This record gives sequence, C-alpha cells and structure tokens, in this order.
Amino acid sequence: MKDLTSLALDVAKTYGATYADIRIIEKQSESIAIKNGRVEELTASTNYGFGIRVVADGSWGFAGSFLVDKGEIERVARLAVEIAKASAMIKKENVVLAPAQAIQDSYKSPMEIDPFKVSLDDKLALLSEAEEIIRKTKGVAISTASMSTSREKKIFANLEGSYIEQEITESGAAIEAVAIQAAEVQERSYPNSHGGDVATAGYEFIQGLNLKDHAPRVAEEAVALLSAKQCPSGEFTVILDGSQLALQVHESCGHPAELDRVLGMEASYAGTSFMTLDKLNKLQYGSPIVNINADATIPHALGTFGYDDEGVPAQKFDIIKNGLFVGYLTDRETAPVIGQQSNGCARADGWGRIPLIRMTNINLLPGDSSLEEMISEVDDGLYLATNRSWSIDDKRLNFQFATQIGWEIKKGKLGSMVKNPNYTGITPEFWKSCDAIAGPSEWRVWGLPNCGKGEPTQIAHVAHGASPARFRNVKVGVGR
Repeated sequence: MKDLTSLALDVAKTYGATYADIRIIEKQSESIAIKNGRVEELTASTNYGFGIRVVADGSWGFAGSFLVDKGEIERVARLAVEIAKASAMIKKENVVLAPAQAIQDSYKSPMEIDPFKVSLDDKLALLSEAEEIIRKTKGVAISTASMSTSREKKIFANLEGSYIEQEITESGAAIEAVAIQAAEVQERSYPNSHGGDVATAGYEFIQGLNLKDHAPRVAEEAVALLSAKQCPSGEFTVILDGSQLALQVHESCGHPAELDRVLGMEASYAGTSFMTLDKLNKLQYGSPIVNINADATIPHALGTFGYDDEGVPAQKFDIIKNGLFVGYLTDRETAPVIGQQSNGCARADGWGRIPLIRMTNINLLPGDSSLEEMISEVDDGLYLATNRSWSIDDKRLNFQFATQIGWEIKKGKLGSMVKNPNYTGITPEFWKSCDAIAGPSEWRVWGLPNCGKGEPTQIAHVAHGASPARFRNVKVGVGR
C-alpha cells in the first residue's frame, strides 16, 4: 500500500498542497437481530475506499473514492487540491496545524475470539436462547435480541512522514423486552439501551454479557412496570446507575468540551457549547469530587485506538479536575487556538468523511462510596437506571433525561418500583450537586456506538466509564 499512499502525497504536493494525508480503509460489518422468534435482521457488508485531505493556499480540500487504484488516486489527489484552492478564494484565515510527530507504527485491538470466525448458527443460538426466555414471559409483547460485529483496517499516511496501520475489531450485543397494556408501553433492556454495549474486543465480549442469564429479569421488570406507581414529582436526592451516567457524561460534558463546537466550526447538527474559551481553568463545573477525563487507551473500551485520523497517538487527559473545567478535546487545527498540541480526538466515519473532533472514552472517575452506602444515607429519594430518552439545548446547558425504571428510596432502603422517571437540570448546577460517587469496584466502561455529529452526519463509536453517583435536589417528574 505504500506505493499508493506515496503516489497520493506526491501528486498532492506537486499540485500545490502544503499538507496532505490519505486514509485507505476497509470495513467489514455484520448485524443480527431476532424479534419475536424470527430473524429480523441478518446483514453483512464490506466497505472499501480512500480519502485524501490537503491544505493548499491555506485552505482545506478533501476528496475520496471507492476505487482504489493508481489512476483514481492520482485523479482524487488533484481534485482535493483543486477544491482547496477554490475554497481559498473565500477564506477568512489560513489553516494552521499544530505540529505532530512523524510516526511509523501499527496498532491492533486485542481480542480472544475472532467474531467473523464464529458460525452463524452459534450466533443465532446465543441470541435465540435469550430472546425465547423474554418472549415466553407472560405480558411481554415484543422480544428482541441482537448483536453487531465489525472490523476496520485503516492505513494513514501524510506528507510529514507518518505511515500507520491499524486494525480495530468491535463486538456488542443487547436484549430488550417491551410490555404493552392499552396505550401504555414499558421497556427494559440489557446491558444498556440504544443498542446495548459494544467494545473493541472479540466474540468473547458477547459471550461475557451472559444475555440468557439476564433475560428473565429484563422481561419481568418490563411487565412489572405496567402496574408500577408513577414516579413522584418534586425535588429529590437521586442516585443514577452507571449506564445512565454514561449518557449524562456524554451529553453534558463530552459534547460541550469539543473545541470545534466552542469555536463555532461545528454547530449545525447539535449546536455549540456553553464551555467557552473564557471559562477554561475558571468554570467550577461540578463539586470537588467530580473528575472527568478523556482516555483513549483503556483496554477494550469502544473509544480506544492507537492513533487518531490525523496520526496523533491516543492520549489520556483531564477535562474536569476536582470540579474545575481544565481541558478541551482538540485536533491539529483547533489546538493552536488555545496554545496546545492536538490531544488526538480527530476521527472520521469512514474513508468518505473528513475527520472531526470526536469523543474517545470520556469517563467520570470513581469515588470512594458504594451504591449500597449511598442508598443507606438517603431518607427520601430515587434510584434511576437505564436511559430511555433525552434532550439537551444547543449549548449543552439545560437538559432532560428519562430512564426506563426507578425505585423509591425510603429511610436508607430501596422501596417500590416507579415508572416513567424523568429528571431535568442545568449542567453546572447538576454536577455541583454530586455528593457521592461509587468506587472502582462498581465502575465500568459503557460503549456507545451511535454518537452523531457533523453534516453530512458522521456516526462515532465512543465510550464512557462511570459508576453510580448521587445528586442532591434534582427536579424529578413523570415522562411518557
């Protein structure tokens, strides 16, 4: 492949590029879903192509193609330069890239069992066992079990001398039960909602989820929710489970810490950010026990890789330190604005898209409490679990989340199940009300395979580490 990457870079330079990179990507994907006893989805696909990004006359140009041969690479490289030069006619300022080390390396995500070597029969059997248990539970109307696997092989090279090969395998699965009574619909899912849990791992991750073992609880809770009492309204002490906190971190910290949003370079899909440049190292984002970092090196986490799509190594850094906002997610173009080098967050959704700043693994670090201890210290509160829906404003400040299920906490003990829980807040006020976080033994990473951003829309695979945490004086209501 080096002859192809060298050709692309040489052509781009010859036609006037001062910077150029090429990504050649092959992605293999498979999705299986069983619904109500029938195979609902069975898809397999392979996507192959390349994208060339250049800077010429101080502006970006990008072009790509699914035809990977010398003639097409030469044509696309010239086209990328022509686009850059055309863009330069309306530029406001030159693109300035933070310096980056020239790297020649390879990275392969670890796995034990190759998911693409597991037979289809075995995969269907694993899903069917769990789905059948849910389907045969009295009161369940819709039973679903699904899994997804993918492998991306990527070559990155740039004019600065980098040449990097990466291979990342992902595996994940989920089960869901839906119970319906008249106009009321209740759902429970495992290990998480919105696609379950996914990791950079092999088939062993899917086996380790033990879908069959969790199917009875998921089905029974969905049915029980139909007759559960409505969640009370008012201000309560709320304890959130780790999976709900993962999405809370994603929406209220991960996205607003993306520096391209802050600078107004990416706003049309989901807004900008309240974490503006004047707030860096000054905004008290949360209570002193709130520590949130970005760590693209966590083994098997979905946001883990060797190098980002600008050839910058995966990194670990603080975003919130002892409650203080201290860091942004950056790429090579935005990092110079705050006098820094890229912290490796530029990633693209395939060969046909330009890299954007994307979350890696954004984590609420564990505290020194436990779920049991936190509950024991609450006289009147709620324990809420598993996201059902959410909304947040275009600056990531005012939010609302609904969870699939909740339980009352009365005098230090879990009480009755409640349905349709819904809580709302303002991001800094909410995180400042955090007074306890469970410790490392209850901390785990949740893969989120469907983070949308950009136009045209790009889907990123990210993750969030979290353990249960407690928040005081949270506004709670009923959502439907």
